[in-house]
Amino acid sequence: MHSLFAKFVIMVLVFFAVPALLYQEFRQADLDRQHIVLNAVREQGRLMAESLRPMLESAGPSTLLELPEEIQRLATKNNGIKILFRPIGEQGSQGVFFVASEPRLSTDALRKEKETLIEQGVFDNLTASCLIERPMALRHLRPSGIEELLTSMTAIQTEAGCWVVIATQSAEAFLGSSIGQPYWKTLEVQIAAAIYLGMALILTFLVFTVWRDLTRFRDLARGIREGRAGKSSFSVENRVPELEPVAHEFDKMTQTLQESSDSIRRAAEDNAHAFKTPLAIIRQALEPLNRTVDLDNKRGRRALQVVEEALDRLENLVSTARQLEHTSAELLNPPREIIDLSALLLRMLEAYSGSFNARGLILQSAIDHGITVLAGEEVLETIIENIIDNALEASPRGTTVSVELMNGKKTAELAVRDRGPGVPGSELERIFERYVSYRERKPMADGGDNPGNHMGIGLWIVRRNVEAIGGFVRADNRGDGGLSLIVSLPQSDD
Repeated sequence: MHSLFAKFVIMVLVFFAVPALLYQEFRQADLDRQHIVLNAVREQGRLMAESLRPMLESAGPSTLLELPEEIQRLATKNNGIKILFRPIGEQGSQGVFFVASEPRLSTDALRKEKETLIEQGVFDNLTASCLIERPMALRHLRPSGIEELLTSMTAIQTEAGCWVVIATQSAEAFLGSSIGQPYWKTLEVQIAAAIYLGMALILTFLVFTVWRDLTRFRDLARGIREGRAGKSSFSVENRVPELEPVAHEFDKMTQTLQESSDSIRRAAEDNAHAFKTPLAIIRQALEPLNRTVDLDNKRGRRALQVVEEALDRLENLVSTARQLEHTSAELLNPPREIIDLSALLLRMLEAYSGSFNARGLILQSAIDHGITVLAGEEVLETIIENIIDNALEASPRGTTVSVELMNGKKTAELAVRDRGPGVPGSELERIFERYVSYRERKPMADGGDNPGNHMGIGLWIVRRNVEAIGGFVRADNRGDGGLSLIVSLPQSDD
């Protein structure tokens, strides 16, 4: 329910449901109003027909001449009358004659009016029988272009034939009402619909504007993370004044993260240099002691061995601390440039050839050429070094380590497989946690554990760096023995 899109969908449903419900309610109220108005109008039409009944029942030549004057007397400004006659024995609509009309019409106009009434189906019941007492609400356009409303049709049966009195009402009296037409065509409904549609468009535009700026923010954040943003900023991309404080704070946060990343990198190098200098001096000072202490002096030789192992441990800790700080800096602001991963991996494998030979291991490689990724070269070197070092440490002499780099269309798939002891299946995810290691540790001269390079941060650094540049890493036990480490990195667009 916190989703902007979900709220927009709910808003759209409401915008459709509310008008539909209101339309039905107002339409029913309008129908009730129509019923009251039309009943009054039809009653008036029935009274006019009853007033004409004596004249029509005794109709003769002289009576017919008086009929126009009589209907003119009965008609009012808004009410009109039409008189139709079907002689005995006549069938079909052509047997119906237009006798008189008020307002009066010319002969040609009467003919056209008859054709219009036929098309509207007014004569359908009349041609079948003369038993008609029919309320109506039919909008009718005269040949002159004036609109009127046919409100009732009353039949009067005589010996000569069937007379029909049609009462009409001026459409001006019902201007804007829905009588004789669909309710949605009324002026008030159309105005309300126009206003409602305008509100919906304004609200939709508002939601779209916010969504568009959030999309700009997302794209810019991705560009900053991938190193493609250049000098752009959230404030520059923003178009909504109300989001300006948010954009400003995002810019400050981005600047702070970049400054923190640079500061951590500088501190890592400064700290490593500060610690390694005294360690190097101590190691140099041990050389003359090694030459002066006799081999028979077991106590002295053991003390020197403990000091050297402690120095090794300190140097390893300094190197590990430097890697940890660089990893933290790369998480805050990972370097982004197009790197030819294929060429980088080939160079690194060539540099590792001596290590493989020294350990009696066989290196097999299958590398697709031309694979590029968006990352930092140092980040990639750290990832590859830790994975290969892990395989070197775990592999028994005489076994094979395979390194593959495959083109996965949108991803680069790096796989390093060894023939070591593997990892318990339940612990495959834990090997990427900090300080978790399953390598065998040799005891030190002072009786403690010698961590060597087994501090359990190598694969943790791999995962942190891989995820920092938008990839993922996983570990699988090989079915015939050994461990596979597979890294998937997004390829660059260029």
